[in-house]
Amino acid sequence: MYHREVEPTAEYVARFETGADWREEIEALAREEDVEAGWFTALGAVQDADVWFYDQEETEYRSVTFDEPLEVAACVGNVSLLEGDVFAHTHAVLSRPSGQALAGHLDSATVWAGECHLRAFAEPLERSHDEATDLDLWL
Repeated sequence: MYHREVEPTAEYVARFETGADWREEIEALAREEDVEAGWFTALGAVQDADVWFYDQEETEYRSVTFDEPLEVAACVGNVSLLEGDVFAHTHAVLSRPSGQALAGHLDSATVWAGECHLRAFAEPLERSHDEATDLDLWL
């Protein structure tokens, strides 16, 4: 395990713009407040979603697109630097009107309504390539 202590420096709450991209709204908040590391939670609703699942055998993401209104029952992730730019690593549990849950890495989604809490950390977190998983990971 790799770990380090983080020091929270600020907390922000935000309301996303209807029609904007969900993940880009988180990244925009981080850029506006100069947050290069943090943890967030969010909830709301989207008009569509592009969800990724990482295929561990093929070491690549598989994409599934849902072109329908969905509730964002839970969204959690972190903010870090990837290749020098702010990146929001975003996972979500989405639900259909039937209650069926859909989950995975939320690559993009069109906001209907969204609210977010972001806790910023003092020191940046930089992602770098991990040979074992073929992913860009912290530390």
